[in-house]
Amino acid sequence: MDEASASVLAELEKTQKQFWNIPRKTGILMNTFIKMMNIQNALEIGTSNGYSGIWLGKALKETGGHLTTIEFYEKRQSVAIENFKICGIDDVITPIQGSACDIIRNFEEDKKFDFVFIDANKREYVEYFHLIKPHLTDKALIVADNIISHAEKVQTFIDAIDADDEFQYEIYELPGGILVAYRG
Repeated sequence: MDEASASVLAELEKTQKQFWNIPRKTGILMNTFIKMMNIQNALEIGTSNGYSGIWLGKALKETGGHLTTIEFYEKRQSVAIENFKICGIDDVITPIQGSACDIIRNFEEDKKFDFVFIDANKREYVEYFHLIKPHLTDKALIVADNIISHAEKVQTFIDAIDADDEFQYEIYELPGGILVAYRG
């Protein structure tokens, strides 16, 4: 990790609770997944201040991939965009501001992702899943945050993944809990 990115990540970690950022361990894990699987097209639902996007963007820069990231709140997205620039990854990231459900509904039919990170409105996780499924490649990976900390709000999402024969998944007890689902 270059010095500028390490500095930005360290500063953002100080505001983790304020901006609902993922823990560092989750960022490192997703960064590793992207590099291991040579991910080319990633989608992040819930940009916040860009903390997780930096972990994703750094890995995608190495794989030659691209991140599309969606944030509902303009103020958070503008902070994220500035952080992406400082970290030198703004060239591999397309930020989109607005409702994730509306934006995904309007994706072109041929828009495909081989990695999706979900960390936004917990009650909408199941809707995100149904909306993104047609846009997933055959070997796509989905990572969803707050699976344990917000278990009741995300249960319909877990049930939908569990009922879908195209996916195998596991829940990991990292802080907040993450669900990792593989389509294959």
